[in-house]
Amino acid sequence: MNMTMCRVVGRGGWACFVYTALLCMIAAASLARAQSAPEGNSHPRTQSLSGSGASLANPFGQHNTDLAKVPKTANKAMLAATVDLEPLRELAVFHNGRVKVLGTLAKESVKRITGRNRYVDYIKTPKPGGEDVREVAFDPLFTLLDMTIDPGYYLDKPLIGVEFLPLREDILLAEFPDDESMQERWKKVARVSPLMVDRHARKIGEQRMSSEAFTRALNSVDDAVRLFMQGKANMVLVAPGDRSAEWIHLSSLSESSPARQAAMELGAAWRENDAQRVNAAARRLADELPKINSSMYPQATRRLEVTYNKVNAFEWGFWAYFLSLVSLLLAFGTGRRWLAVTGAVFLGVALLLHGFGFVSRCIIAERFAIQNQFESMTGLSLFAVVVGTVVMLMKRQWLFGAAAAAVGFLVLVTATQTGIPGVFIEREAAILNTSVLLKYHVTTVLVSYGLIALGFIISLFYLGAHYFGSGAMRTAADGTPGGVSGVAVALGGAEDTPRAKLLADLDTAQLTVLQLAFWTLGVGILLGGWWADHSWGRWWAFDPKETWALITWIVYLIVVHVRVANPAKKGITTAWLSIVGFFVMLWTYFGVNLLLPGLHAYA
Repeated sequence: MNMTMCRVVGRGGWACFVYTALLCMIAAASLARAQSAPEGNSHPRTQSLSGSGASLANPFGQHNTDLAKVPKTANKAMLAATVDLEPLRELAVFHNGRVKVLGTLAKESVKRITGRNRYVDYIKTPKPGGEDVREVAFDPLFTLLDMTIDPGYYLDKPLIGVEFLPLREDILLAEFPDDESMQERWKKVARVSPLMVDRHARKIGEQRMSSEAFTRALNSVDDAVRLFMQGKANMVLVAPGDRSAEWIHLSSLSESSPARQAAMELGAAWRENDAQRVNAAARRLADELPKINSSMYPQATRRLEVTYNKVNAFEWGFWAYFLSLVSLLLAFGTGRRWLAVTGAVFLGVALLLHGFGFVSRCIIAERFAIQNQFESMTGLSLFAVVVGTVVMLMKRQWLFGAAAAAVGFLVLVTATQTGIPGVFIEREAAILNTSVLLKYHVTTVLVSYGLIALGFIISLFYLGAHYFGSGAMRTAADGTPGGVSGVAVALGGAEDTPRAKLLADLDTAQLTVLQLAFWTLGVGILLGGWWADHSWGRWWAFDPKETWALITWIVYLIVVHVRVANPAKKGITTAWLSIVGFFVMLWTYFGVNLLLPGLHAYA
């Protein structure tokens, strides 16, 4: 980065040394002052199991303990296809510090146990020369109830997710010491059975106790097995008598309670594979539970949470962004207006989905949902897309829409598909409730990060036109449309726009966004200092997060200086420094959180 700065500053080269020395001193101060987060800074510990129900009986009755009577997978698949669990999906349950719906508890539990969004099993059918294997995916709510009502079915099934491959290999080697084909088959599934864990995990732990990675993986497996075996503890489904009281476990009701009787009937019918009785009992249970302390039973937020779970707005949103980006890029390459309109429509659909997901999450969580990594990513990408779309409509330049779609797609696909922490709606860190200034500080900084990402995409367009467009574009005098003339159309020009004019328009576009990023980030840093004074009693402590935010801001200050010092090459230097600033921002956003200790441990 330093050599790049020296080359681009030109006549203002003396400033290269000053800025570089300043950045180095600030970064060094950040490392020197790195400090452990104080009490109250970290997020509350996730409680997979509710303690109040651990010692109580199974609300659905005694499960089958005879493994010889375990039903076949085909019977489970038939039951799953014929039962109607929709009445139960909206039931409120208290879990991990908040009231959620049973459908959400099911998704979270299945994810924590299996490592996947759905439990998948295999139906094997004999055929000449071998067997036919069919994969069956089960609804998470069915799986949650089935694990609670009939846990014996899962003891030898591929249930427990083991993400750490060396541990998975050790378990399978111990289970199938002389059968490599079985080892390979189970290894591909990425899950093992609870019985395998019971037979081999302790011995492997003793052998691998010096390995921190093995210890973490074994702890994760142990948590998954405990959640599977004791899942009945989470059936805290009865509303309290007043707001100061705790929610009540279903088994705490008297045996004469209609809700308790409905639960027992549901369990008995389930174990007998009687779908008709299951459906009747499920409807009774769904009718009776809200009647208990009905004034305290939540209503509107339950339906919204069910809709939030069903829509999967962020996942469908990134696909809509992807289609928008592809359509707009094709429009630029071909000059066909209908493709540009199609891209704009997909962008609007994506923005609606994205906005619905973000706003719904805020309402469900009863807070501004920007307080963990997943939430901040969905928030910053939404802010960037809104800005890009508004600028596109104001300037009537499709390029801003393409940049917005690219940011929306890249950020949402990363947030939803790579295991970013914070996907589940959970409680926030205590420090985040100290001042209302937080939401203004964090929102402003996230807006600036979104604008930096938007400017990065536009700068990529500029660099592409600068380095690869000279032979493909024609000048106005030539009069022949060039191969990338669609970029000119995307900026509101004609197909035969001169190359110099095209680059000037692209430079104006990137400068517009980067100026917004510069001022927004500066305001965000100032708001952060104000909030820190309220929360920690000081404005600045050279904490790594705040320090690297300042370094990111200085990079964009350099952009302003370079444009003044070297106006002849202001476009190309701005583009390259935009690239540099984007990666500095990524380090500030991700690297500092993961690698440097500090006061922002909750972020």
